[in-house]
Amino acid sequence: MIFLVYLIISAAVSYLLGGVNGAIILSRIFYGEDIREKGSKNPGFTNFKRVYGNGIVSWSVILIDVLKTAFPVFISALAFEMRFETWQLGAAYSGLFCMLGHCFPIWYKFKGGKAFMAGFATTWFVDWRMAVLAMGVFFVVLWMFKYMSVASCTAALACPIILFFLGPASGWVEILCAVSALLVIVRHYPNFIKLKNGTESKFSLKSNNQKMA
Repeated sequence: MIFLVYLIISAAVSYLLGGVNGAIILSRIFYGEDIREKGSKNPGFTNFKRVYGNGIVSWSVILIDVLKTAFPVFISALAFEMRFETWQLGAAYSGLFCMLGHCFPIWYKFKGGKAFMAGFATTWFVDWRMAVLAMGVFFVVLWMFKYMSVASCTAALACPIILFFLGPASGWVEILCAVSALLVIVRHYPNFIKLKNGTESKFSLKSNNQKMA
């Protein structure tokens, strides 16, 4: 019964905090616009950067998305470790609900982002070795192909594979990691269509957009 209570509280808090979207908040505060109506209409860092430029506001989107995930995931992992001696389960479980909150936020009529950054932040609490290896995969693929969507999905897919070989704390942790990876991949479905049609934009640190802050 106590375990169920922990699961419910962790899911609720993680989902609600995960639904806080840095791209939506900053586009409204600094530009008086809704990023979901601009560019690809995705409320994430890549689209925000393309629309508003390579300024500090754009990079702050990443900071917000990481912090809003790191806080509930850390608290959940710590609580599960102290009560049930299962840090990884608490982190992976909370992380998945943070990702769901980011994708389907109640605060924004359930129209959210693709959860890659939330998932990436979660990996550091599940197993830092998985995070380092997945980050390596991400940057190598991004350097090779220049597509953020391809790099994100490849890194997400690599996570449960890497964790399997590292040895998860339990089968449930592996399942949660696999479901999280699948969520990221499914949310990038529109990008797959663009890739097929040759209309997917390549990622660049440079920006010609003059609407910067």
